[in-house]
Amino acid sequence: MAAGSAAFATFCEKSVVEHLCRKLTAWADCPAGETDQKETAPMGKRIAIVGGGYLGAELAKAMDQIAEVTLIEPRSHFVHASAMIRAVVQPSLVEESLIPYDRLLKRGRVVAARATAVYGEGVTLEDGTRVEADYIVVATGSDYATPFKPKGADIDGLRAANQETREKLLAAKTVGIIGAGAVGVELAGEIAHAMPDKEITLITKDDKLFGGKPDSLGASLSRKLKRAGVELILGKKAEGLASMTEPHAGSLTLDGGAERTFDLIFPVLGARAASELLKNLPGAEVTAAERIKTDSYLRPSSLPNVFAAGDVADPGDNMTIVAVSRQLPWLRKTLTGLITGRKLADMKTYRPWGAEAPILLPLGPVRGDSFLMLFTVGDWVTQKMKGAHLFVSKYQKLLNRH
Repeated sequence: MAAGSAAFATFCEKSVVEHLCRKLTAWADCPAGETDQKETAPMGKRIAIVGGGYLGAELAKAMDQIAEVTLIEPRSHFVHASAMIRAVVQPSLVEESLIPYDRLLKRGRVVAARATAVYGEGVTLEDGTRVEADYIVVATGSDYATPFKPKGADIDGLRAANQETREKLLAAKTVGIIGAGAVGVELAGEIAHAMPDKEITLITKDDKLFGGKPDSLGASLSRKLKRAGVELILGKKAEGLASMTEPHAGSLTLDGGAERTFDLIFPVLGARAASELLKNLPGAEVTAAERIKTDSYLRPSSLPNVFAAGDVADPGDNMTIVAVSRQLPWLRKTLTGLITGRKLADMKTYRPWGAEAPILLPLGPVRGDSFLMLFTVGDWVTQKMKGAHLFVSKYQKLLNRH
């Protein structure tokens, strides 16, 4: 157990943790389309969802029984990106985490195409086709470094990138990870667990890990990484990377002039929102990481029937799957209200997580730490909530693969 969690461990099977675990992981065991859908609505209202990632796929399935749903997604497979971190050291996870869309919807349709424009009455596709809709949700997600997300719709390219990266990792003795957000920290933990012979260095310009959370989280993660043999270099910006998006061998320079050379460097410096579709909408405002600011009803522009959610939207949530777990039920309830005749102004506004948002950070399948709104917890709870399974079964179930 992490420091600060020892006292908590004595009752972690009792009401407090069990209640929080159930609350935070209900979405992990029960995809949105599998919930008890008590709302009913006349079929005929049309919903176009652009982007089939974590939010788009679940929302499409949730609304499939009560509206005419069109999911627009250029990729042939859903990508469970968070499991692709461990897939670098456990290649069997690649195919488990790349799940075809062909069984997602029973009534609606999945259109394998790239959207090029959103307008008040629908969405325009790359070939000029128009998908008309009463309500549009843009959930185009974000781009990230190789090999954690594909480039565009290139699923085969992602497979190849994973294999190439694994081969480079197996051959490497020294590994540098640049960036200590969730991906960087989890990647360091995964490699240290699966390949303890590697000399791993985690470098970040921040003075401590996860400074926006209680100090207990970053301090415990730092101790566990060091015990696993990971060298931490905090408060130092790395410059001179040969690539900002792809693993590579080479040297870099730290603040102060020190040079470090690694057999393999992973640049994991954060996601960038895939927001091109929204930038030209009337009233759209771009914020950090290319995200688009939304109003209290998750609308990114002055178009009243266009919503945005997930990584591409900035309602005050961070770019995490936990944010999706709050945005998704709000959108499901709000869209259901709209198609049954309620006015948006009469419904509750969206409330972002804010600073209290939970975060789950496994360091491999056994160790890790998590912040659960009120306190930091350690290995046992993190393993049960995420580390042991990474929610793979949730997304296999969502896509109707078992």
